[in-house]
Amino acid sequence: MNVEAGGPAPLPAEEDLTPRRIVAELDRHIVGQDRAKRAVAIALRNRWRRLRVDEDLREEIVPNNIILIGSTGVGKTEIARRLARLARAPFVKVEATKFTERGYVGRDVESMIRDLVDAAVKMVRDELAAEIADEVERAVEDRLLDLLLPPLQHVEEQTQERWQRSRESLRRQLRDGELEDREVSVHTETASGPALEIFAAGGSDEFLGSGMGDALKSLLGTRKKERHLPVSQAREILHQEEIDRRLDPERVNREAVARTERTGIVFLDEVDKIASRQGQIQGVDVSREGVQRDLLPVVEGSTVPTRYGAVRTDHILFIAAGAFHVSKPSDLIPELQGRFPIRVELDSLRREDFERILREPENSLPRQYQALLATEGCTLEFTEDGIAELARVAHEVNQRQENIGARRLHTVLSTLLENMLFELPPDARGETPPTHVVVDREFVVQRLAPVVADEDLSRYIL
Repeated sequence: MNVEAGGPAPLPAEEDLTPRRIVAELDRHIVGQDRAKRAVAIALRNRWRRLRVDEDLREEIVPNNIILIGSTGVGKTEIARRLARLARAPFVKVEATKFTERGYVGRDVESMIRDLVDAAVKMVRDELAAEIADEVERAVEDRLLDLLLPPLQHVEEQTQERWQRSRESLRRQLRDGELEDREVSVHTETASGPALEIFAAGGSDEFLGSGMGDALKSLLGTRKKERHLPVSQAREILHQEEIDRRLDPERVNREAVARTERTGIVFLDEVDKIASRQGQIQGVDVSREGVQRDLLPVVEGSTVPTRYGAVRTDHILFIAAGAFHVSKPSDLIPELQGRFPIRVELDSLRREDFERILREPENSLPRQYQALLATEGCTLEFTEDGIAELARVAHEVNQRQENIGARRLHTVLSTLLENMLFELPPDARGETPPTHVVVDREFVVQRLAPVVADEDLSRYIL
């Protein structure tokens, strides 16, 4: 039940994220699923509490990892993603089915921790860059002015004054966006040697490839390359160079590793698909059990080497999720079950839930389509009975076909508005499409009833 509310609101301070506040924030984006919200809220607050207990005891307190059980489209991923955003925590989503036993084709399970550190590095870098944004903007502006009007050397005072007036005139034009298409010459750094790709066995290509690549780059050095670019593109390159010049990479890496260890969240999706069916321990189930055993040390607590340094996984929060239609959590190996002590079953979506998803959030699907069509000069109006009929159709199709939860609303609305989206904008060859459309019950029935009635057609279209 992916329900997002309006524009971005300021995030609460970390100390203000009480369990009740966390649930209230999640309620702004996700309909229902109160049990799951309470479980993740407690898990998140416990991490804040752990950092404030005595150091001797702090290391002994491990996170209560969570398994979210529910069919697709009921809000499992959105709960974890929103939780990470609330906590300002590094977050990565991985699918358990992409992992295989070490040494076989697939991804090494430790790669999810390396991905998590990458996310933390980007987060820390963005935060530090925001602190120096004004300084960087001024430096970029001065560099662009130097490219547009190079400084004069050893000239008369009168000439220098004329140059200064011209520079200030260019500065005003630059700030007003009048020079975005003016071409300038920018020197960028490129590696001196040939591009190399390094692959390592056991799925660790990401770690070795990036690390060896950095080492070779420093060994071979770089060279300057001149590029002729419009100001709009040159600004982006200069902006990145100025940030790189001011940020200490060692500081960024240290903070990213520390943040990963303290607050990182890994969302492990489709974990039910690596569970061995009860009583079956041969064939593909052997591979599934192998994946579980590879996951176990990472979830249990180990040290993973990354390009930014060693990362301990003891206090990373793991949230697993799966439909568990065929298997069940007890089909996981006992050791892995023990590392996920909190189990929460999410509710299936009712028709009333679909109506709330369509009505309540400020950036719901109806509002998104209203904004899209407004760019073509067409206003779209959804009536109460139109919303109710859309919810009924989505719920009915989920009951008759495979249940994909709230994602069914995407297929229903895109089918409903397909002709209108295609016909806009009007052209000389066709009829002028309407500039105001009311989506009421009659409109929905007229366009969707034939598709819903045809079992074979609805299976492929809805």
